[in-house]
Amino acid sequence: MTSKLLRGPSVPVFQAGEIGRRAAVRQRAGLATIGMHFGQPSCGAPAAAIAAAHRALDTDVLGYWESEALRERLARHYQDSYHVQVDPKRILLTAGASAALVACFAAMFRAGDRIALTRPGYPAYRNTLRALGIEAVEIPCGPEYHYRLTADMVAKLDPAPAGLILASPANPTGAMLDHDQLQAVIAVCHARGILLLSDEIYHGITFGTRAVSALEIDPDAVVVNSFSKLYRMPGWRLGWLVVPESWAAELSSYLINMFLTPSTVAQYAALAAMDVPDDLQHYVELYGRNRTRLVAGLASLGVANVQPPDGAFYLYADISHITQDSLQFCRRAVDEIGVALAPGVDFDVRDGQHTVRFSFAVSETEVEQALALLAEWLPGYRDR
Repeated sequence: MTSKLLRGPSVPVFQAGEIGRRAAVRQRAGLATIGMHFGQPSCGAPAAAIAAAHRALDTDVLGYWESEALRERLARHYQDSYHVQVDPKRILLTAGASAALVACFAAMFRAGDRIALTRPGYPAYRNTLRALGIEAVEIPCGPEYHYRLTADMVAKLDPAPAGLILASPANPTGAMLDHDQLQAVIAVCHARGILLLSDEIYHGITFGTRAVSALEIDPDAVVVNSFSKLYRMPGWRLGWLVVPESWAAELSSYLINMFLTPSTVAQYAALAAMDVPDDLQHYVELYGRNRTRLVAGLASLGVANVQPPDGAFYLYADISHITQDSLQFCRRAVDEIGVALAPGVDFDVRDGQHTVRFSFAVSETEVEQALALLAEWLPGYRDR
């Protein structure tokens, strides 16, 4: 019998997922593993969020639902954090930022359109665009540019793409644009008719100056955000969009047809998570300490070509003096010493063979343990 074939575009494997599966094999065998591969906090949601979820489980039938109270609370968040007024009608709740991105890509663009994004960058942008028949145009933003997109780079794109995806702070580098840099990029987009999608999922996790929202510069900006990072709720699958008011009804239609509504229990929990600022800040300060320790510790191991991130919780490290095969390096690191890292080939298909991403959204003890394990292992490492 002839096997049936998938007819859609092929989508590359997310290699960090393989590292995660290898880590899970170790854990099932009772072997210690330090998970620095996935971009998720390891400490769990705030206690207030968990308590709110328990109350909802006890009192609500948990059917399809969208919380008007959460929309209003998010609107207040924009006023408090950015001094920007956002009508709650412009805020759409989504089943994580991933659902928001899929709906935006499908609604904002057509098959065959060209969408610009930075390289290195989050692989799901590129891969999801490909699945939808949209061409990703990668803009090299390597260490010589401090991993930052510039307005000049956007101005030089020929022809102008239909859209631009910009994350600030960015994954995997933590690089962030300041107000003037972001304003210049937005000005070029407006002048060239490029639709900008601002991914602000790591806002609130910065080391020094705060992140600037595109809404501070363009009141009609399209913004994606999530409860997965600052609020430490990745498995709860809850995010949101801010869109122009004239787009809200149509984008809402995309969301409900593709994903129905986001998790009801997560919406109750998110409302509580937004009102524990001391808890949230405590973990941002922890990430800051981990950032400092990891930069210094890696330098002592000879991994010195690291640009400390402005935000998020990643270090993107050049290990070209150790390997030219980052995937094999990460496989062996998790298998041999239990340190799970993300290979650079996920984020940069051209130059990622000699880079890895460390997530430092782990405990301070785990950072010390990872550095100690690497100190013993790296001197004898050889590609094979």
